[in-house]
Amino acid sequence: MKPLLVTLAAACVLLIPGCSEAPPPAEKKEAPPPEPVKGRTALYQMFNAARAWAPDVQVLSLRSIDLPEVKRERGKAAAWQAYFVSPASGRARSYTYTVIESAGNLHKGVFAGQEESGARGGTSPFLIAAVKTDSDEVYQTALKKAADYEKKDPDKPIAFQLDKTDRFPNPAWRVIWGESVGTSNFSIFVDASTGLYLQTMR
Repeated sequence: MKPLLVTLAAACVLLIPGCSEAPPPAEKKEAPPPEPVKGRTALYQMFNAARAWAPDVQVLSLRSIDLPEVKRERGKAAAWQAYFVSPASGRARSYTYTVIESAGNLHKGVFAGQEESGARGGTSPFLIAAVKTDSDEVYQTALKKAADYEKKDPDKPIAFQLDKTDRFPNPAWRVIWGESVGTSNFSIFVDASTGLYLQTMR
């Protein structure tokens, strides 16, 4: 029996150091860089928040916001700003959806602005159900009409604007080659409901 006890004791001594060793530290995985999002995706996030402000809320406009901290991707944007109106109260409110914290009072996720007067010259509110297309889709539609322009300056930023005017029967996306409408010399309208090409502006 004694040799057996000695053998067991030796085995325990050999096992103890292995058991006392701390496990190797887990490697810390770096968080993936923030990615831009599609316009309709952001619009619905903001719309759900706006319904808590006004149950009868309708969309007045949507525009993309470019952020230098986030890599550009055609058909998407790092931030979006929407205006919603309440027909019952005649008031409007802006919301932003942003993938990161950034300057200009842009906060990650959905952030509500202050209430304002609902009047906006030249545009009319519309139901969110009328937006059946997304910014990546309408970019591809616009690109078919803008292939030559895109080849000349493939790195030019793309901006998006969505609203309803008397020019077209449905809400329309405006795909803008440039930072904004005011600084661009080329943009294309695409129907937000049907996804069909509407008009080229130069």
